[in-house]
Amino acid sequence: MSAWLASITDAGEARQVLAAGAAIVDAKNPHAGALGALPHEVVRAIVAAIDGRVPVSATIGDYPDLPPADVARAVSEMAATGVDIVKIGLYPAPSLPECLAALAPIATRQRLVAVLFADREPDFHLLPHLARHGFAGVMLDTADKHGGSLPRHQTPARLAAFVAHARRLGLLSGLAGSLKLADIPILAPLAPDYLGFRGALCRQHARTQALDPDAMAALSEAMGREAAQAA
Repeated sequence: MSAWLASITDAGEARQVLAAGAAIVDAKNPHAGALGALPHEVVRAIVAAIDGRVPVSATIGDYPDLPPADVARAVSEMAATGVDIVKIGLYPAPSLPECLAALAPIATRQRLVAVLFADREPDFHLLPHLARHGFAGVMLDTADKHGGSLPRHQTPARLAAFVAHARRLGLLSGLAGSLKLADIPILAPLAPDYLGFRGALCRQHARTQALDPDAMAALSEAMGREAAQAA
């Protein structure tokens, strides 16, 4: 049974999605790319607002070249805000092995989740390396938020294989990427640990707009229906 993650921009939005039933509150700046980072003081306010009721995750921003020292520093600084999970986008950079090695010591004290990009030819052979370096989980997202939702870039069979591979390795799995209500019946039966949403929760389904209470209620209801069917 999949839970749902809601990406939010401040403490006020964090309270809204918590009330709507989100199982993970994800601190992210949708104005700054796929994995835009929020200022640390904003993340601290989000952590305080949630007060341990559900896990809080946060992204560190986009580092396409994956400079190991810079990524490790960004992860450590975001971890210091008190979040439960720090998310790192992994790109096919030559420095990827060195970056994973630099993150391994941090993974012993902080839950790390790697983000692969479904529209950038993701290498699912990375999953065993993530497990070996101590990562807590892996998610599949999209880099281009104008290129359609996740199922446009990966077939259900390939997504199912991704989720199953992560489960065998003991990694949490998440599916995200411009997801809509219509994607839930396709993706929830694959049983990832969570589905991630931003645009579907917002006014006009635009990820840079404010949250829409009706959209949040509709999504919560849709996820509830899928959970009931899976029970």
